[in-house]
Amino acid sequence: MDSTLTRRAFLASATTTALLAGCATAKPNTAKVVPGKISPNEKLNIAGIGVGGMGKANLDASNTENIVALCDVDDAYAAKTYAAYPNAKRHTDFRKMFDAMDKEIDAVIIATPDHNHAITAIAAMRHGKHVYCQKPLAHSLHEVRTLVETARECGVQTQMGNQGHSSEESRRLCEWIQDGAIGAVREVHAWSDRPVGGDPWSTFPVMKRPDDTPPVPPTLNWDLWLGPAKQRPYNPAYCPLTWRGWYDFGTGALGDMGCHILDPSFWALKLGHPTSVQATTTHWEKLVETETFPRASIVRYEFPARGKMPPVNLTWYDGRLMPPVPRDFAPGQNFDSNGALLIGDKGTILHKSHGAGGLTLLPRSYAAEYKQPSKTLPRVTVKGNPHEQDWIRACKDGKPASAHFEYGGALTEMVLLGVLAMRVKDRKLQWDGAAFKFTNSERANALVNPAYENGWTL
Repeated sequence: MDSTLTRRAFLASATTTALLAGCATAKPNTAKVVPGKISPNEKLNIAGIGVGGMGKANLDASNTENIVALCDVDDAYAAKTYAAYPNAKRHTDFRKMFDAMDKEIDAVIIATPDHNHAITAIAAMRHGKHVYCQKPLAHSLHEVRTLVETARECGVQTQMGNQGHSSEESRRLCEWIQDGAIGAVREVHAWSDRPVGGDPWSTFPVMKRPDDTPPVPPTLNWDLWLGPAKQRPYNPAYCPLTWRGWYDFGTGALGDMGCHILDPSFWALKLGHPTSVQATTTHWEKLVETETFPRASIVRYEFPARGKMPPVNLTWYDGRLMPPVPRDFAPGQNFDSNGALLIGDKGTILHKSHGAGGLTLLPRSYAAEYKQPSKTLPRVTVKGNPHEQDWIRACKDGKPASAHFEYGGALTEMVLLGVLAMRVKDRKLQWDGAAFKFTNSERANALVNPAYENGWTL
């Protein structure tokens, strides 16, 4: 190689080779993921896709680097982000952004609605870009598997946007479980006050599609917003804020918060694939034809034994439903609005929200005597916003971030099994994770890989 070849030219060459190979036999941007090829002091060039909501927060947490491009289908919703990064080039279609700026982009942050996560993330990885993607990683189970396989084939650094996974508390919980702090865990209860939509105190009505068809705002590219979802007329009931409540676009309260709240239990208990999932909800299928998620739901998972760990029954509650109050609670103690209980043979662990909100070992008399175990898990030590900065660190030194797609994909798959069960509610679905199918419901299997529309493919 010519010693005068610039870093970006070298990376562009590596990316082109990988694209021609379809990522099947080549790993794009291999130079990026080899320690020493990029100095920790050298800045990444980052593009944002879906920058009007959570995307801005992720970009702001990554602004130690160069924010070179912003891509959004809604100029009005993205206006604040445009103003914050006036030097970044603006795009509406991420495919055209990659065509125009492929050599100028090292990494991508994706915070689109759920139904567009997979098409954008897979395109980015096939272009050799490192990817930070908001939770849940995808909208369907098939998309999750494809995302994980693509990340593996393309050799890029990845991170799912479940920030609590980088916290000290999540690691301490794992170490407590490893230490046998509460004995064998056979039962988990997790809850969220969210129904759906951005505001946790809102209610999302059971509803059909709206009948009115107002004109599409001039600042919105409605066709690109729909992406691979079925065609329907524009209505503000879908975007920019309430898309989470619609089957075709979001994944409801469980998809919104499950990758946060269930993450500590999934990690500490090494849960993997459930063998069954069953949902009960506030929908009455015979009375209401709906395309939206329910006001409230209860989802029950069964996990098999894992090594020396016994089987686990995990129950999820949303819409402000709560589990029974533990007998170890102090008088007057109440649940937080989001959290989980891990119930063991010797005690209980309570964690708030994402796991990062605090840990409590119950009963308190036992907690006062418990000797804290050694710290055995690596900590995220980067300064600033740890989750985004851990991904940036991974892009530079090649050591995977804490919630890389191999881990985040497995967690998302578990969450999406519960989301799917809400649509085949009141039936206990038997899941074969290795075969990637339900063994007792063809209706459920039809939802594993729903068809794409409008010419989109993965």
